[in-house]
Amino acid sequence: MPSTPHHASVVITVRALELFRRLQLRCPRLGIQAFVRGLCDLHAVAPRPYLGAQFSTAFDVYLSIRAEVAKRVQAAIGRDVPNWRLKNACPACMYKLEGEQKLTLPFIATQDGNNSLKRFYRREREYLSDGTAIPGASKERRDLRQAPGDHYLPRSDVEEWAKEETDEVMRGFQPGAGEGEDEGAGCDERWENMKEAVTARAWGMYDETGIFPALCRHGFVLVVVDMVQSGELAKYGLAVINHLIRVLGEVTMGIDVGCKTGRMVKAHPRLSELASQNNFKAVVGAFHGLGHGRLCSVCNMSMYVNGMGLEDCENCESYFSKSNALASSTRYSTVFHRQQAITTYMQHTDICDAYQGLSVVIGNKYRRALKIKQGLPALQEAMKSLGVSTRDVFETWLEKEKEYLRAMKKEPLEETMEMEYYEKLVQYNDSEWRLRSTRGVNTPFIPAATDASYAESVKQTRRIETQRRHASEVFYKRLDAVQDLEQRLGITTRWVAESEEWKHAAKLVSSRVYQRALDQLQGLIVARLFELSKMNMSGTGYKLRKHIAKALQVRSKAVKTALQKYNAAAATMDPPRTQLAWETVVEYAFLAEFDLLREGREDIRAEPWALPAGRAAMDQHFKIRRADEEIERLNVEIRRLMTYMGDERGFLVYHERRLQEEGSEALALQIRRQRVERGRFDDGHVERLWKLAKVPGFTGDLSRGVAVSIERRVPRGASGGSEEHSEAGDVDMPDATEERARALDEEDEEDEGDMDAIVDAFENIVRIAHDVEAAA
Repeated sequence: MPSTPHHASVVITVRALELFRRLQLRCPRLGIQAFVRGLCDLHAVAPRPYLGAQFSTAFDVYLSIRAEVAKRVQAAIGRDVPNWRLKNACPACMYKLEGEQKLTLPFIATQDGNNSLKRFYRREREYLSDGTAIPGASKERRDLRQAPGDHYLPRSDVEEWAKEETDEVMRGFQPGAGEGEDEGAGCDERWENMKEAVTARAWGMYDETGIFPALCRHGFVLVVVDMVQSGELAKYGLAVINHLIRVLGEVTMGIDVGCKTGRMVKAHPRLSELASQNNFKAVVGAFHGLGHGRLCSVCNMSMYVNGMGLEDCENCESYFSKSNALASSTRYSTVFHRQQAITTYMQHTDICDAYQGLSVVIGNKYRRALKIKQGLPALQEAMKSLGVSTRDVFETWLEKEKEYLRAMKKEPLEETMEMEYYEKLVQYNDSEWRLRSTRGVNTPFIPAATDASYAESVKQTRRIETQRRHASEVFYKRLDAVQDLEQRLGITTRWVAESEEWKHAAKLVSSRVYQRALDQLQGLIVARLFELSKMNMSGTGYKLRKHIAKALQVRSKAVKTALQKYNAAAATMDPPRTQLAWETVVEYAFLAEFDLLREGREDIRAEPWALPAGRAAMDQHFKIRRADEEIERLNVEIRRLMTYMGDERGFLVYHERRLQEEGSEALALQIRRQRVERGRFDDGHVERLWKLAKVPGFTGDLSRGVAVSIERRVPRGASGGSEEHSEAGDVDMPDATEERARALDEEDEEDEGDMDAIVDAFENIVRIAHDVEAAA
C-alpha cells in the first residue's frame, strides 16, 4: 500500500496494515507511532519521524478500501438501503418471528454520555494587551472526509435539537394531556450532568468533549453522536431518541435521568406526537434510580415498570469501561481520524464482543431469573406472616405509596398561605415590639451648642431618630402584608398566640423546617454513596481514590452537621419524629427510603407498605414478577437467535454461490469472509443454548422459526446447508457436540483468562514503548 498517490517511494504491506488493525481493535491504546517503532526494532532499523506519517497515510487508504469493499458487498446482497444496519443491529432484539409471543415492551435500549473520548482543539495562541494568553482561531486543516458506516448522526441533525432551536418551536405549543406529569420533578437537581451551569459550559481546550451512544440491551451499538464543546446537553438525547423512534418504532429508553427526559419528550412539539404514537417510554436505570426520589423511583425505575424484566438499563457504563481505552490514541487526532477510530472500534465490538457473547449474556440472564424465582417460597411465607392473601395486594400497596408521595409532594395552596400568614404575623409582632421600644426612648434636649459633648449628643439623637423611622417603616410594611393575607384568606379576626389557628400554622411551619433538614441530609448521602461506589470501582486510579477519600472525610463532617440539624428539627415535631444515628445513616443503601421519613398529612407509620417487613416483601414480589417477564423475553430472544443463525448462513451461502456462477469471484470471496467473520461464533451459541436448555426451569424452544421479514429467504435447497453445515436449529445434537457443550463453560473461563493476560501484557508493552519514547 503506497503512502503517496504519485511517485511512491515507500509502500506498506497489507499484511502489516491488517496486523496493526487487528491489534489496535483488541488493544485500542496501541498507537501508530508505537507500532511503527516496534516494526523498526524487528527489522533492526533506526526509527525515523516520517515513518509514522507514512504509515498513517497508508493505513487511511487501506481502511477506505475496506469500507468501499464492504459497501459493494452490501449492495450485492441487497443490504444497501438506508438504516439497514440499525434495523438489523441485534438478532435477539430485532429478528422477529411469526407467531412469537408479543412483548409488552418490544425493544429496550439505553443511552448515556461519556467524556473520556475528548479531542484536543488545536488553536492559535493570542495575547491580550497585558500579556495574557488566550485561545485564538483554529489552526486545524479542514478535512471533509466522512467516517465509514452509519453509526454517527450528522452534527447538523443534532443541532436541530439545540436549546435555541427548541425555544423557537416551543413558542405557542400547548402540551397535551399527561405532559404535565412531574413524578420526577427535582431529580435533575441531583445530577451534575443535567444542571444548566454544567451542561452549558464549553471547554475551550477541547472541540469534541465526548460521545453519546445508544445501545440495545445486549450491548450492540445503535447510534452515536459527538458531544461538542459541552457536557451532556439535552439535544444529544433528543436527537438520538428521535432517530431511533423514526427508524425502529416503539422504543423504551433507559437513561440516568429518564424522568426529566421523558417529560421533555412529552412536552416537545416535534417529538410529543411521534413519541405518543409509538408508545415511547423513558425509564431510570437500576443503579441511577437509587439516587432519585422515591416517587420517581416507583414510577420510572426499571424494577417497577411492567414489561421491563430484569433489564437494568446500565449497559453504557460497561461499554465505556472498554471504549475508554481509545482515549489515548484519539486525544490529539483530527476530527476524521477520531471518528474513524471510534466507528471502526464499534464495528469490531458489535461482532467480536456483543455478537460473540450474545449467548453468554442470554444464558446469564436466564440463570439469574431462575435464581430470583427460587425466592417464591420465602415470599409466600412472608405473605402469611403479613396476612396477605394474594400477590395482587402488593400492587395495591405500590399505588397507595404513590398516592401518599404525590399528596405530600406539594403543599395545598391554602396551607401555604396560612404558613405565610403565620410567619408574617410573627414578623409583624416583632416589628411592633421594636417600634414601641424605640418610641420609649427620650431624645435628649441640647440647650447650648457650647456643651463639650454637643457633637456626640447630636449623633446619638440622629441615630435614635433613624432607628425609630426604620422601625416604623418596617412595621407598616409588615402590617400591609398581614392585611393583604387576611383579605386573601378571609380572616376577620387576627390570630394570636393562644388561638388554635396560630398553633396549627406553627406546627405546619415546624414541619417545613423538618422537611428541609431532611432534604439537606439526603442530598449529602446521595453524594457520599456515589463517591463510595466510584472509589471501589475497577479502573479507578490511585490518585483518584485518594482524592475521593479526602473528599469523603470532608463530606462526612458535613453529613454529621446535617444529621444534628435533622435530629434537632425532628425533636420539635409533635409527636417527635425518628431520631437517626450516624451508624444508621451511613449504611443506607436505598436513598429513596428517605422519602418515607417525610411528614405527610396522614400518619403512615402503621401502614403495612411502610413497615420494613412489608417493604421487603413488596420488593421481592416485584423482583419475581420482573423475573417472569425476563424469562418470557429470553424465550423469544433464544428462538430468534437460533432462527437468525440458520437464516443468515443460508442467505450468505446462496449469494456466495450465485456470484460465483455469475463470475464475480472477488465479491463471492468477500461474502464468504463476512459469513466466516460472524459464523465462527455460531457453534458456540448453539452449544451454550443447548446446555441452557438442560437447566431445571428452562421453558424455551430451541427449534427454528419463520422470520417475519422475507429478506433472508432463499429458494429451498439453494443454501446447500446440508453439504457444509448442520442446521443451526437442530436440537438433536450429536454426542460429541453434547460433550463439547458440557465443557464449554470451563473453556470460556480459560479463554477469557488467557485473553485478559495477553491484553494486559500487550498494554504493558505499549506503555513501556511510550515511556521510552518520552525519555528519549
